[in-house]
Formats: sequence, C-alpha cells, structure tokens
Amino acid sequence: MSILRAKCPTCHAYTAVAVDPGYECHSCGRTFDAGLVRVPRAWGDGGEAMIESAALPLDYPEVALVEEDTLAAQTLAVASDLPVRPLVLGGCCCAHIGAVEGLAARLGRVGVIWLDAHGDLNTPQTSPSGNEWGMPLRMIIDGGAVDPQDVCVWGARNLDPPEVEYIADVGIHTEPGPVLDRVRDVYVALDCDVLDPGEMAVFMPEPKGPTLADVEKLLIGIREQGNVAGAGFTGLAPDPANVERLERLATALGV
Repeated sequence: MSILRAKCPTCHAYTAVAVDPGYECHSCGRTFDAGLVRVPRAWGDGGEAMIESAALPLDYPEVALVEEDTLAAQTLAVASDLPVRPLVLGGCCCAHIGAVEGLAARLGRVGVIWLDAHGDLNTPQTSPSGNEWGMPLRMIIDGGAVDPQDVCVWGARNLDPPEVEYIADVGIHTEPGPVLDRVRDVYVALDCDVLDPGEMAVFMPEPKGPTLADVEKLLIGIREQGNVAGAGFTGLAPDPANVERLERLATALGV
C-alpha cells in the first residue's frame, strides 16, 4: 500500500491522502494528524495477546500493515512504509526499531523518549529470557540510529543489572528534559506497561507505575517542549477499553 494513500477509519475507503504531516480523506473530508502503521508481531515466547492488540481500532488512517517473517525484514518494512508523522501500533516494542531508524534517516537526528516499565536494553548475551522484545532500544542505539545521550528511559522499574550498568555507562537520561534540550525532533515509544496495572490492560504488568493522568501530563510537556516526529504504542492486551485511553495519550502527544 502506498504511504500516500491510506484507509480512512470513518468511511473505510482508501481515500485518505497524505498532506504535509497528516492525512485528509477525499471521500468524507476528515483530516488526521498522523498515519497509522500496524505491526502485529511479538518477537519472543507467548506474545499472542500483543499480536492481537495491534488490531485495536484506533481512529487514524491505516497506512500499512507490516507482517514479516524476520525482525530485520520487519524493521526495513516499517522504515520504508513510514508516513511523515507515524503512529505505530504493535505488537511488541520491536515495532519501534524501524520507526526510529526511518525517522533518523529522514531527519538526520532524532531523540527517543522510551516510556516502559522495563529497559529493553539487553543483548543476546545479557538477556535472561532470550526474547528479542527485551532488546529493541539497545538495538536502536547499537545500530547507530540514535546517540545514547539523546535517549530517555522513563518509568522503568524492573531493570536487569546489566541494563542498570549500561544506562549509567552511556549516559541515558531518566527524564525527557535533557533530551529535549539536546534535540528538536523526538520519537515517543510508549510500552503501555509503564502505567500502573489498574490503568490499562497490558501484556506484562508491573506494579507501582504512574497513572494515566500522570503520563498524559508528561506527554503534553514533551509536545510543548519539542517536536513529536512520531510515536508508537506497544505491549498491550487486546481489551477494547484500551482504545479510548490510547486515543487520550495520542491527543496529548498531538498526533
């Protein structure tokens, strides 16, 4: 499917056409601030709920559905199908890799605000599980798409010891402010397990997280201080009640 044309969520015709960073539907006239890229894969064991959650009906024109047999092929396809302002819906956090790489290639430099209860900074050598969904942020940094000092990991509360050591060694931030001071354009990767388990249905809940209102306030601050070049939601369970909450967060980001 061409990234210039997308499926409108209102009239369901393939007549939403790219206009600047967003889309306008030529059939019903609606305009949108982002194009939706669905990436329903989970690169690990037992991630069927995340796969199913990528089909949640977000109110954005669907630009692409990326289903590849390898993570490398998925990353390339996401980067290739990326609209000017993407909203990615996974799947697991590996869906963010292609989005960040595509934006970095397009913009020259991009910061990453990674909201997650986990660090996603393991390598095959340090991972306790071997699941690739625990490694995507490390893949992004090691692949050269972003400088580690242009990265913030916010809300992490279940980190493996090698991740703690790596964050300190390479200068990853724990608040968005220093990243937004360094770079103009940012990609916001939101694994919804960053939230307290009572706030949203997620695949891998972790206790003692922030509320939806807390995260909404943070995202508004990111939007006001920098340019949100793209964003993505991952780590979900396929609960229809998640849709309204995701759209609240997307609105906070201005996408």
